Parts: sequence; C-alpha cells; structure tokens
Amino acid sequence: MIAISSVKPPLTLEDFLALPETKPYSEYVDGRIEQKPMPQGEHSTLQIRLGTTINQVALPQKLAHAFTELRCNINGRSYVPDISIFTWDRIPKTATGRIANRVDTYPDWLIEILSPEQSANKVIKKMMVCLEAGTQLAWLVDPEDESVLIFQPQQFPAMKSEGDQLTVLESLSTLALSPAELFSWLSLD
Repeated sequence: MIAISSVKPPLTLEDFLALPETKPYSEYVDGRIEQKPMPQGEHSTLQIRLGTTINQVALPQKLAHAFTELRCNINGRSYVPDISIFTWDRIPKTATGRIANRVDTYPDWLIEILSPEQSANKVIKKMMVCLEAGTQLAWLVDPEDESVLIFQPQQFPAMKSEGDQLTVLESLSTLALSPAELFSWLSLD
C-alpha cells in the first residue's frame, strides 16, 4: 500500500505575492501569512499626518519620498510598513523613471504605529530584519503612552517622549518633530 502525504509544500514569497491583496494588508514572514490589524482613528491620523509632514520637507528638495502602506519585499519576506521613506536616489523606479509598483528592497527609514491589539515584539522583529538589511532608521510610535522608540543599526534603542527631538534621516535634518507635537495631532481642540 502506498501512503499519500497531504502535507503541502511551504508557501513561497512568489506564491504569496500572486495572491489577491487583502484589507487590512497581509505580510509574508517565514513562510506564513500574517494579517496586520485594521487601522483605527489614532493610527490613521498619525500615519497620514506623518507621511504628509515628511513629504512637505523631502519632496520639494528631492531628498526623499514617504510612502504609506507600501509593500516591501526584503530577504524573502514581504512587509507593509505603515510608512516607508526612501532617500531620493533609492526610490524604486521602473526603466522609464516612474515609481515602481513592486519594491524588492528595504526602506531607508520605516515607521510603524502600534495598534492596541498589535504585538510590539512582532513589530520590533520586522524592524530588526529591515535594519539588518540596510534600513538606517526605524520608529515604533506608541499612541498609548505617547512615546516613540527609535532604532538605528548597531545602537541601543532610544525612547523619546514629550519635548524630546525625534531622530530623522540625516538628509532630512531640517525636519524637527517631537513626540508632543506628533501626539497633539490626535486632539481636535
């Protein structure tokens, strides 16, 4: 008698990328599909305001470009950071010079905004993979305690709160933000 195995081969990155896109977005990590939490009010506000603020400084001078919810394929994984910032010379482009739809590289700076039901350690693991691949800067924004945890390659993380100056890419040094300003965007009074 011949035994038939019902074990499926592991899902590959290419198989994952061929699947229809989901909302909220799914990520591909170590052969598994993990769905991101659905963004809520605070998350959405911080994401759009941060992306807009960064682009107001970066785009006119062709220094960088901030993208929201951009899928980045990095070292066999597929992540969708809340905000991915690419320096001008590293913006993924097609042969005709248009912004590429498929991004097979790490962002220079990534920003993740922690949702209430999200595991901080899973997000930090994603940031560590990106930092090991070449990302220069990562922020973990925590609306719950109004802090920003800053990650840079081969440095201890730095916790920023209230009026502390937030670390930005060197090319965007004119961008001055503090956690107090960032979280003030959540109040409509």
